[in-house]
Amino acid sequence: MSVLQDYLDLISGVVWGPFVLIPLLLFTGVFLTVRLRLLQFRVLFHALWLALFRRKERHEVEGDISHYQALSTALAATVGVGNIAGAALAIGAGGPGALFWMWVVGLVGMATKYSEALLGVKYRRQDAHGEQSGGPMFYLRRGLPGGLGLVLGGAFAVFGAVASFGIGNGTQANTVAQQLNSVWNVPDWVTGLVLVILAGAVIIGGIKSIGRFAAAVVPVMIVLYVGITLLVLIVHIGELPSALALVFTEAFTGASATGGLLGSALLFAIQQGVARGIFSNESGLGTGGIAAASAKTDQPVRQGMVSMTQTFIDTIIVVTMTCMVIIVTGAWKAQDAEDGSLLTSQAMSDGLSTLSPALAPVGSYSVAIAVMVFAFTTIVGWSYYGERCIDFLVGRKGVLPFRLVFVAVVFVGATVPLDIIWGFSDIANGLMAIPNLVGLLLLSGVVVAETKRYFDNPNWKDPEAPMPKVYDA
Repeated sequence: MSVLQDYLDLISGVVWGPFVLIPLLLFTGVFLTVRLRLLQFRVLFHALWLALFRRKERHEVEGDISHYQALSTALAATVGVGNIAGAALAIGAGGPGALFWMWVVGLVGMATKYSEALLGVKYRRQDAHGEQSGGPMFYLRRGLPGGLGLVLGGAFAVFGAVASFGIGNGTQANTVAQQLNSVWNVPDWVTGLVLVILAGAVIIGGIKSIGRFAAAVVPVMIVLYVGITLLVLIVHIGELPSALALVFTEAFTGASATGGLLGSALLFAIQQGVARGIFSNESGLGTGGIAAASAKTDQPVRQGMVSMTQTFIDTIIVVTMTCMVIIVTGAWKAQDAEDGSLLTSQAMSDGLSTLSPALAPVGSYSVAIAVMVFAFTTIVGWSYYGERCIDFLVGRKGVLPFRLVFVAVVFVGATVPLDIIWGFSDIANGLMAIPNLVGLLLLSGVVVAETKRYFDNPNWKDPEAPMPKVYDA
């Protein structure tokens, strides 16, 4: 098993290393940003209004859930352990400069997420039960000619289904079990049983049940977590200017917590920021297109704008708050920071203890609760991604069996070691991005054409105004 683990680590290091996925993700994001003429900056406030205030279409259109529920489902899957543990590890290993590169990934990733969502709605179709099914597997298959689309779409679906059991299920359940056991001594089997019951109650009901759950839970969990981090930052408001200066200066000098030569430290800071940013917001993995395809809309561009706010909320808001707490409290300087959630917990405790020593436990408890809730919502969100991949591969008949097996795996993940499973899912998670990114580059002309057609309409800012159904896929 150790030999297999070594091979898995080697393959994962190549896939997620500086020569394969990271440059491809960055190039795709920058390429789409340029082709769309900085769309994510030009219409950001309108997109946030559509997502958070408008929330749904006012007229009857095809789809299963509202704009807001589709956004919440995507946030449920992405605002997770990566925002707490992953972001902390990036700062602990790569130094404060890693946050700058996470910002870069998030900002260009908004164009990637927009494109995924637009194509997800444009090329979606109804499954045998009348539910919308879309995402990279469908826009690759239906948008690209001949066998290329079939091969790329099939590859994405296979890797996506595998990844859903690992990074979207077993590893998340294991994280919850570890947190409950370390903080409150809850046996792993008890955690596994409770998670199975809760996950089953949400997942078996399908996307409408998932959408309702996500819309109710995700905003609350984000607001509470951001609220705690904001309190710590207010307490340390005097250190904020120097902390921000550190982010920008070390983004280009590369002084890291782990030390090292200037050049190597700079490259390491960039690699940590880019890799952790991708893990956090999933822009480029294609999952955002799956969630967007379920939305009630006949305007792919409008849903694209709503979906790209997920990357903004995830990275520019939640990840930034986590990292700034770690920087202003000085926790990033810990030389033995190997557990990201513990690093964040220590930073929160140190930050609140400045206000009052009695508040120190509140910091660690709040992080533990946030990790557990975030991990559970990730399980729920990824269950939908996996079932849509199964629908593409074998049809609707495979969806219910998938849901049942997926829920059962939650118990396995909570109760057994997952080193091998993590290795497989980590590789599958990276491999599902490659066909998606290739497809986004090849279909960028479609994205640009649909975008131009939508914004050429003088009434595009008014959701009540008549708009043509612009997609004909």
